[in-house]
Amino acid sequence: MEDEPILIVDDNPMNLKLGKRILELEKYQVLTAKNAEEAMRVLGYFHPRLILMDFGLPGLDGVELTRRIRSDSHNRDIVILIATSYDLQGDEARARAAGCDGYLMKPLDTQALPGIIAGHLRGGSRGDGPSGEIQRS
Repeated sequence: MEDEPILIVDDNPMNLKLGKRILELEKYQVLTAKNAEEAMRVLGYFHPRLILMDFGLPGLDGVELTRRIRSDSHNRDIVILIATSYDLQGDEARARAAGCDGYLMKPLDTQALPGIIAGHLRGGSRGDGPSGEIQRS
């Protein structure tokens, strides 16, 4: 799984820095974006195998961003994991209906994250990775 391209989208600079560091230690090629607009620009020149995305992005949220990513046939093979600090009723169903492949709770378990990412990447095409990986701390 070394050198697999991953995009992290989060408006919190600490989350971006920590996520990038953890995944780079696993030898992934990681780019980051702080909002939906920046993520769409990055997707214009970088094709990640997986996107780790914040649910509560300012402006265009992670669910709507997922819909937009999925509307482009070039991006339909990307695994999208959405992470949230708030587990409101219906959020997971909304995220999955938009095309998210996984739903994670923040704070992310930094020990488990590399395994979750690797599991989804091993799963191959969209929807074949592990499911039910909701984490609660």
